[in-house]
Amino acid sequence: QRWKRSRHPTLPASTPASPGTPPPPSTKMFRSPRVLLARPSPRVFARACGGVRRHLSTESKSTKDEDKPVLTIFDTTLRDGEQSPGATMNIKEKLTLATQLSKLGVDVCEAGFPIASDGDFEAVKLVAQEIGPMMEGRQSGKPMRICGLSRAIERDIERCYEAVSHAPLHRIHTFLATSDIHLKNKLRITREQCIAQSVKAVSFARSMCEDVEFSAEDAGRSDPAFMAELFGEVIKAGVSTINVPDTVGFVTPREYGELIRYLKENTPGGDSIVWSTHCHNDLGLAVANTLEGVMGGARQVEVTINGIGERAGNASLEEVVMALYTRPQVFPVQSLVDTTQITRTSRMVTSVTGMSVQPNKAIVGANAFAHEAGIHQDGVLKHAATYEIMSPASVGLKSTLVLGKHSGKHAFQKRLEELGYDGLSEDVIKAAFKRFKATADQKKTVTDTDIEAILDSEVVKPATEQWILNSCTVSCGTPHPTATVSVTTPSGKTIVDASTGGGPVEAVYNAISRVVRVPIRLVQYQVEAVSEGRDAIGKVNVRVVRRAPPTEDEEALESHNDDIAYHGSSAHVDIIQGSAEAFMNAINKMVADDEENELQRKEVEFWPGRVVINPKQQKQLS
Repeated sequence: QRWKRSRHPTLPASTPASPGTPPPPSTKMFRSPRVLLARPSPRVFARACGGVRRHLSTESKSTKDEDKPVLTIFDTTLRDGEQSPGATMNIKEKLTLATQLSKLGVDVCEAGFPIASDGDFEAVKLVAQEIGPMMEGRQSGKPMRICGLSRAIERDIERCYEAVSHAPLHRIHTFLATSDIHLKNKLRITREQCIAQSVKAVSFARSMCEDVEFSAEDAGRSDPAFMAELFGEVIKAGVSTINVPDTVGFVTPREYGELIRYLKENTPGGDSIVWSTHCHNDLGLAVANTLEGVMGGARQVEVTINGIGERAGNASLEEVVMALYTRPQVFPVQSLVDTTQITRTSRMVTSVTGMSVQPNKAIVGANAFAHEAGIHQDGVLKHAATYEIMSPASVGLKSTLVLGKHSGKHAFQKRLEELGYDGLSEDVIKAAFKRFKATADQKKTVTDTDIEAILDSEVVKPATEQWILNSCTVSCGTPHPTATVSVTTPSGKTIVDASTGGGPVEAVYNAISRVVRVPIRLVQYQVEAVSEGRDAIGKVNVRVVRRAPPTEDEEALESHNDDIAYHGSSAHVDIIQGSAEAFMNAINKMVADDEENELQRKEVEFWPGRVVINPKQQKQLS
């Protein structure tokens, strides 16, 4: 009232109204020179505030809504993720990850590039045969669709179909570049030839497989009108999914969302197929572009675990899925991914590839649910939602101290099943239990994180170990740290040898190299604690490459493959022992991958100072 009198001196002061007298208009609404003010009723005000509270709620909600379409989660960790430098996987590792992806609830798994090598073909084929029919834990009620990538060439497409056809649900994914820079400089074809080759490839794939996907490589830098014309033709040829990849991570979210809308509206038959996103992270916008593509009409997203992939990586599966889970009011789609499997899957990918997740990584980073500031800690203790927009349990984070040195194998196996590690072979369980007992003797308590680290180190071991590390003893101190190792050779001999180095780890690696006699070069060595405390388990990741032997033959040097990296991993309370085991795992992978058996046939040289125990002598001593 004082404000109204100051603005409108002619208005009288409010006086009590007599019963039955309606209030003057000025007490409900009045007009000032600039603004129209109104006093809403309490009911209207409460309804408005309630809507805001519901929209801004930070509590994690399930995205399951019968009115929303299901977003297809297309995981390409086994194909595009494997193209990260040093992330090469063998067949056993691909099967392990594919099993976990099925449990996670992934709709489509791109298992590899079958034409790339015989090994990749066999990996995709085994994934289709063994993982394709799996139904365990799948909320969709359908098995995971197995997909293979192929160029727009008939022999590639045939090879791809031979590999994926063993799965109940399978897909051929073929691609061809569409940007002028690729057409002119890489493919050296015209736009008309690009359309003709794409239609021919899709028609050929469609003749063998009902589910065909086509990708326009470098779509982010392609002419939208040309792509609309091309996509209209491949739709006529029978394609069921069209992927619009931002291959080099060039576009911004607004541009990408508008591109999806434009293509969907201007492509003939665009409403009859599924539009897909595939975004790279060169500018750090992969997840933002993917989500904007969903808002623009895409109903499939191509992602990878931990965001691994070419160069700076791909859109991260866990970030995209948790955005849908946490903000269901914003996005018009839902996901059937089991979010409680996210952390386990992320750690498994880290263990297999050796690519650690940075601590501040969203969702799965070590600091994702850590609070150090006093104000934040106080708020979280009073109510978790003050600073946590999702609960750690929603992504499968939990740690319980339940097992110790007196726990038996049955309790250990039961705990593995509770953690989601069911279906393991008896050999893996026995080896993991042996490591668990050894760890429990050195630690008072063994956490779930410790158990997962132990199990992961056993899972990533080669199927057959050519060289076995029996023991490792180190003498530290200046000036000459010394290591003594005992190794069993592929022929069954036990060799004990020693070496020095700049430090204990280098001394161990030099001693192992003297025994194994494999020309290798260490390119990465990393140690991190998997739990807290002075007795924490240390997880060691190493990566080695085969070193070219000294020679003056230039042709031999050119043919030598120094690009293939082999990853080794181990978890141990003693980081020196863990370092030795990880190094030996990498060597065994290199030996197992030696197609010409050059490394297995090498005779071990002996010289004074080396102790050799023959199998018969070893049996007598034991």
